[in-house]
Amino acid sequence: MTDTQKKRFLKIVTELARTSRLSSQAGYTQHGNTSCLLHSIAVAYHCYKWAIKLGEHRFASDELIRGALLHDYFLYDWHYNAFPPNGLHGFSHPLTAWQNASKDFKLTEREADIIRKHMFPLTITKIPKYRESVIITLVDKYCSLYEVFSRNTYNIPLIRQAEKIILKNKDTAVI
Repeated sequence: MTDTQKKRFLKIVTELARTSRLSSQAGYTQHGNTSCLLHSIAVAYHCYKWAIKLGEHRFASDELIRGALLHDYFLYDWHYNAFPPNGLHGFSHPLTAWQNASKDFKLTEREADIIRKHMFPLTITKIPKYRESVIITLVDKYCSLYEVFSRNTYNIPLIRQAEKIILKNKDTAVI
């Protein structure tokens, strides 16, 4: 990743941190010892890296990063709330994440597709429409497996820098 691409990634992270409840995800465990916040940042980072490898010009990179950061924006601890209002967490959290993200942001059609369909094929009727949605669907599964089986996740400087930016904006976020 070039310095320009790193700056682009961090710019989007910073914009979302200022206008969202992303920082609250730090208090929820996602998989293994990984917080929902760190998971979402890692998914965004790895998706962007894949888009770069596959030809960044073929992707809506800003929407890819934003959608990845918001794909698990369900804002509750699913370990203690396995049966949230929308149904079983594994099946329902994309809808909840989309509802929360829609309240906080004006989402593009592509970002909404990313968030709502990232659990395919578990959510069998929610087939990803965009290549960005497909990448996130695949990277999300990879990151989830990595988090379950790794004890020391994501010692990647750009991921940790993004996490610090979001946590720094914790008390100043405007929603």
